[in-house]
Amino acid sequence: MTTVYLNGRYVPEAEALIPANDRGFIFGDGIYEVVRAIAGRLFEWEGHAERLANGLAGLRIEAGALASSATLRTVCERLLAANDLTTGEATIYLQVTRGAAKRVHAFPPAGTVPTVYAIASRFVPDRAMRADGATAITYPDLRWARCDLKTVNLLGPVLARQAAAEAGSYEAILHRDGWVTEGAATTVFVVRDGVLHTTPLSTAVLPSITRTVVLACAASLGVPVHEAATALADLPSVEELMVVGTTTDVQPIVALDGRPIADGRPGPVTRRLQAAYTERLYG
Repeated sequence: MTTVYLNGRYVPEAEALIPANDRGFIFGDGIYEVVRAIAGRLFEWEGHAERLANGLAGLRIEAGALASSATLRTVCERLLAANDLTTGEATIYLQVTRGAAKRVHAFPPAGTVPTVYAIASRFVPDRAMRADGATAITYPDLRWARCDLKTVNLLGPVLARQAAAEAGSYEAILHRDGWVTEGAATTVFVVRDGVLHTTPLSTAVLPSITRTVVLACAASLGVPVHEAATALADLPSVEELMVVGTTTDVQPIVALDGRPIADGRPGPVTRRLQAAYTERLYG
């Protein structure tokens, strides 16, 4: 049986009981992270820990030592060992909510203890899809105005991913006011005139850990980068289209809304970035 972490205890998943009045359940009042592990090694842990801390600060959840980088790193590593996940690949889901309290919209009384939960799971990358490419659809960005905070309130991405699933596609590429923001669960990159473009960081997009790694890979390869949003109208005519994320890696998108991107095959810049990212992931 899977061992999970809940509020300082390592317990069987079936015994991990959270009160029904937890604010994560009632309000979506919490922050989460998904961390990749390779043979027991946490990939880009510092970036994930920093983003989680920034998210907690943004929501004004005072978790202190309960959700410190050192504490959660120990939790992740112990869960990998407890679940026999120190070989192969795994992901660890971490969630911190404001805790259980009477249902009122304003913050609960000072001293309310946050809920800290984590679970580790086996992960098997879809290497065929990475090699051959995937399809995507475009979808309106219906999310709230602080998409830079990785909150557990994910109804917008849920609806977008469901629309993609119903269309037989992998991802939904979101747009707002005529401009591409990001994927439902990924960062979007395009290649135009040999230059790699991605939406600049703001409150409209998540500060993706994988985005940072891919930009570093591009710099090492000498691929020119321009951090600027892509107009939705220009998206079908880009030379290359890819989405990236913790469990997505560098994923070519070869067709959008049923129409091929360029020649319908992963492009050369995407392939170079895939190779560089894979080296950093497994090296």
